[in-house]
Amino acid sequence: MSQIEWGRLLKKLSPYTIQKGLRYLKHYGLKEFWVRLGERFEPEEVPYGPWYEAYRPTEDELKRQKKKKWKAKPKISVAVPAYQTPEQFLREMIESVLAQTYESWELCIVNAGSDQSVETVLAEYAARDPRIRYENLPENLGIAGNTNQAFAMACGDYIGLLDHDDLLSPNALYEVACALENDPEIDCIYTDEDKVTTDLSEHFQPHLKPDFNLDLLRSNNYITHFFLVRKEIVARLGGIRREFDGAQDYDFILRCTECAGKIFHIPEILYHWRTHKASTADNPASKMYAFEAGKRAIEEHLKRMDTPGQVSHTMDLGFYRVTYPVREEELISIIIPNKDEKETLENCLCSIEEKSTYRNYEVIIIENNSVTDEIFEYYEELKKRDRIRVAVWEKEFNYSAINNYGVSLAKGQYLLFLNNDIEVIAPDWMQEMLANCQRPEVGAVGAKLYYPDGTIQHAGCILGIGGVAGHMFVGMSRDRTGYLHKASIQQDLSAVTAACMMMKAEAFRRAGGFTEELTVAFNDIDLCLKVRQLGYLVVYNPYVELYHYESKSRGAEDDEEKVRRFQREIEYMRSRWLELLKKDPYYNKNFSLTKWNYSLKPMDSDGRK
Repeated sequence: MSQIEWGRLLKKLSPYTIQKGLRYLKHYGLKEFWVRLGERFEPEEVPYGPWYEAYRPTEDELKRQKKKKWKAKPKISVAVPAYQTPEQFLREMIESVLAQTYESWELCIVNAGSDQSVETVLAEYAARDPRIRYENLPENLGIAGNTNQAFAMACGDYIGLLDHDDLLSPNALYEVACALENDPEIDCIYTDEDKVTTDLSEHFQPHLKPDFNLDLLRSNNYITHFFLVRKEIVARLGGIRREFDGAQDYDFILRCTECAGKIFHIPEILYHWRTHKASTADNPASKMYAFEAGKRAIEEHLKRMDTPGQVSHTMDLGFYRVTYPVREEELISIIIPNKDEKETLENCLCSIEEKSTYRNYEVIIIENNSVTDEIFEYYEELKKRDRIRVAVWEKEFNYSAINNYGVSLAKGQYLLFLNNDIEVIAPDWMQEMLANCQRPEVGAVGAKLYYPDGTIQHAGCILGIGGVAGHMFVGMSRDRTGYLHKASIQQDLSAVTAACMMMKAEAFRRAGGFTEELTVAFNDIDLCLKVRQLGYLVVYNPYVELYHYESKSRGAEDDEEKVRRFQREIEYMRSRWLELLKKDPYYNKNFSLTKWNYSLKPMDSDGRK
């Protein structure tokens, strides 16, 4: 750390900051403490090229991998459909497999083209290494048929898909074998990936993925490469389906994950997707038919899962929207805590009443410690409305206790927790939330919230950011979609904000409601994690759009008692959820925990390489 950086650090060392740092050190240890400290002095963006050069395994690491003693050596078949592959690309693909530090593999290549140079290269390599096998087809069967021929050649325990012009990292199969040694019950495995220029001179656009994410997979084929599946599943499914050519891998991955017992994600960049003019990776519009096939793949997936839903394209090709129907217009109980702020509450209620097209709802306002005459006069007006009830919480402010009290009065099968400083934008906001919440596997649904100036206030929560959890894309313009469009596509997350969150009443009660030790902070994060612990999904739905005017009622959290309370709540979260705070399954270990925009974690402070 430079002298300037130390100076900047010392300016921040208030007693509160020191106490916070000591608590972080206690929970996470010295290594993670230094990682987080170092990140705070990094530039806003970390360029990928230098990052990848520091990230990739060294020669010493690769040598150590080759010496590993294995308890078992599952055989991995790498299936490659080749068609008129340029010789240089073909050789580089094969060489990337030969360079693997794990040796129990076979390379099954099907040559469907008539180019003699391809057959010459394949014969050369097959003579050099018996693990390389190939078959020449008399005719091109298309991408699906050619891939299935490669599957038929495979003798391994698992089959991995490799395009004829792409590359594997030398440690790709090693990392796969390590995962299988740790858990032999895994059925499907996928890894992170990046893109590489045609001449291999530059790596760019890293795709750092979350662990298995059903709703993200229905929005986009985020799994893509490198994908491996147990051979028995391939046989059971009958391989690739040619009617989905262009998105055959998307359809195949959807079908594999539907019947897999365990799906495992390796958060390492192990696949390099080569881009050139004919590649969908570089020029999406060059294969528009592929995106139509992707849409049909999702539609067929929903039918197999007995999940009604309408699939549509988004403005970003290859990304989709699934709109679920409201199965039954069940009662929604909207719970709004309030203290004073008559105009704020009135704006919220008017926007609900005037803009919402869903009508089967009730509103329960929980009054807590208001002092102004105007708010009590307004309450008297509200009591005359059929949909609205006003209840009083006479004790001190405790967000969790207040909402638990509201739930005790609620009649709805679905609970909608709402801040009093929310304003509805989209008329169908309640339908969107309810349709998702009615899915059997979903416990809670969150929204996309904006500041009044049109920038994002909330686009889902990620654990570990800022020490406990943080909102994503804060301050980004609402017309931007963020890293791989994550601000604007539906996906599963560990948590969403209760400033606008719908939850099954059954899930809420099974989870024990809000934890009342968390009086102000993190109670929504904690509740979402308890619901997730029960096996439910928490869905972020960006098509539910509202303004959030940011908690005007309670004032700043800046006096000594409030700071102590905040520290106690941090302590509670770290004591209860430490492992999840260290690794959010819906995030990636290579992303920063001090920034909100999926920035890379700086390598020089990672300590891993």
